[in-house]
Amino acid sequence: MKVIGLLGGMSWESSAEYYRLVNERVRELRGGYHSARTVLYSVDFADIEAMQAEGRWDDAGRELNTAARGLEAAGADFVVLCTNTMHKVADRLTDGLGIPLLHLADTTAAAIKAGDIKSVGLLGTGFTMAQPFYRERLAAHGLDVLVPDEKDRETVHRVIYDELVHGVVTEGSRERYREVIASLVEAGAEGVVYGCTEIELLVGPEDSPVPTFPTTRLHAEAAVDYALGEASLPPAV
Repeated sequence: MKVIGLLGGMSWESSAEYYRLVNERVRELRGGYHSARTVLYSVDFADIEAMQAEGRWDDAGRELNTAARGLEAAGADFVVLCTNTMHKVADRLTDGLGIPLLHLADTTAAAIKAGDIKSVGLLGTGFTMAQPFYRERLAAHGLDVLVPDEKDRETVHRVIYDELVHGVVTEGSRERYREVIASLVEAGAEGVVYGCTEIELLVGPEDSPVPTFPTTRLHAEAAVDYALGEASLPPAV
């Protein structure tokens, strides 16, 4: 079994989900007393959030590169970056790194294409929805990507940062997300990407009239499948 390097803390709420999901997947595939071989580097999200807010993405990239090198030094065979938004600095993170990054957008695209879906709605942080780094990565796999309008993007982002990263889950926010999802479906989305690792704490497949793609679960399962030799790394673009 390869050693999974989890680069988390953004937020720790979702990183805890990653740890649970990778171990459940190993138990499902191996049974018995088996659990995942992992090392975890958890950053202080307050530092990263400040860099995001101030647009200091190069600083954030250097911070995560240092963390990724720490995972490599600790024996990780590959890196799983436990956040969608910070894949914006994936190239900086992997600079000089001797082990691969399992890119979350590539695992998500593979799942979408396996479902024979061409057009997806994307929910995530304001950075993920509005900036091109994530949408273009999905589009490079041949997918059409729709995002909510500005007002809905603000709502989705606010709920993530003001509530979900702090472990706060409310029925009012769940209903608001359902409305945003319905708008994306009305605009032509055949599926919806839960493109923030905290979103799965709030909504699930039952909250959407079309198939959903929970990136945290998909990423964690792909990491285990690769670690156990059940699958190769998904094709990059």
